[in-house]
Amino acid sequence: MAVLPIRIMGDPVLHSPASEVAEIDDEIRRLVADMFETMDAAPGVGLAAPQVGHALRIYTYAYVDDDDRPWRGVIINPVLWMSPPEPGAPDPEEESEGCLSFPGERFPLRRADRVLVTGIDLEGAPVRIEVDGWRARIMQHEFDHLDGILYIDRLSDGDWKTAQKIARKRGWGRTSSSWMPGVDDLEG
Repeated sequence: MAVLPIRIMGDPVLHSPASEVAEIDDEIRRLVADMFETMDAAPGVGLAAPQVGHALRIYTYAYVDDDDRPWRGVIINPVLWMSPPEPGAPDPEEESEGCLSFPGERFPLRRADRVLVTGIDLEGAPVRIEVDGWRARIMQHEFDHLDGILYIDRLSDGDWKTAQKIARKRGWGRTSSSWMPGVDDLEG
């Protein structure tokens, strides 16, 4: 297993829809193992294949809730259904999220509180995940990556403008950039 560089906003692979995985072979298994290693090193609660330069419909996730219940897995070729988000502005304390492809920042974003995701696992077995709360947020965030959407693309106008200023200041968005978990410090 290896820690892979994480692509930063502006890299073309992050802004285009990813392709379905046609076959789960040793190359896909190795990619998923590397994605778990990279997600853990970053650290993150999710990582989509485009974030490590592979335009494939795969994401990993890991989360421990307040009851210390671990939740970890991979989903390949996911399909997402979600409840409508509550109307109104997001709560900055309860609904802020960050992204390994826009590192060091967090912005409030309203998401659906409940989702259903289907797909397959590394053995090709069907997966069905029904979750709410932060787990639902993780599923939506990672699924967005597979459609070429970063969470900053969904921000309110004011927060979107702030994110764009941060990106310009850091030199992101014009060329392909990446950072290496455990090596680079991109906290600001």
